[in-house]
Amino acid sequence: MSKKILMIALTLLVLVPKAFSQTVITVASDTTWPPMEYLNKEKAIIGFTPDLLAAMEKVSDIKFDIRTTVWDDIFEGLYASKYDMISSSLSITDARKKTMRFSDPYFEVKQGILAKKTSKIKLEADLKGKKIGAQVGTTGFLMIQKIEGVILQSYDEIGLAVEDLYNGRTDAVVCDDAVAANYPLTNEQYSKDLTLAFLLKSDKPEYLGFAFKKGQSQDKIKMVNDALNTVIESGEYNKIYERWF
Repeated sequence: MSKKILMIALTLLVLVPKAFSQTVITVASDTTWPPMEYLNKEKAIIGFTPDLLAAMEKVSDIKFDIRTTVWDDIFEGLYASKYDMISSSLSITDARKKTMRFSDPYFEVKQGILAKKTSKIKLEADLKGKKIGAQVGTTGFLMIQKIEGVILQSYDEIGLAVEDLYNGRTDAVVCDDAVAANYPLTNEQYSKDLTLAFLLKSDKPEYLGFAFKKGQSQDKIKMVNDALNTVIESGEYNKIYERWF
């Protein structure tokens, strides 16, 4: 090899080392939860969590390949190794830990009740005898099931539940507090009629985490945790939080 060719080869290695060393992590996300993760008018995935993942990419050798996935298929896809990770406002629960592994927590969440501004629903006791919408398989859905006298309406997507509430087909909707507070802000019609009525009380804090298939290589989970903690410690996490909330 001539000296000139050797110099060109070394220059290329210096310029593009990351392209060869990146670890691609395929991510399943039910992008219907503004402001956490959702599609804008151009169908691009935006929100708090996509911004967090982008920041994590910058401080690591990870490349996140985010794929919009309907909620009904999100867990089956993970178990079938179709995806490496779920990033979809997924709460860390003891039941889910039996079939999945979680990253360190990245967000604390509470369950909020979204209702019409004219509604008399202000407390948990006011939910008795009322039709409450919730997305199937979410922690909000599970919490509402435990409240005596509630008529539970199940949905495949939280947006459909909010639409029924707006049109008067249900009395309230339960979902993550950030989502419940944000929905009235993302739609001019909703903002006139809907509001975050109150937060459900919980026995212990609820945190969101990135989920992995049980048995998944510990290396990827460690890479995600290291990147997450670096973003938090640098102060970039707070900047992203302030941007969306």
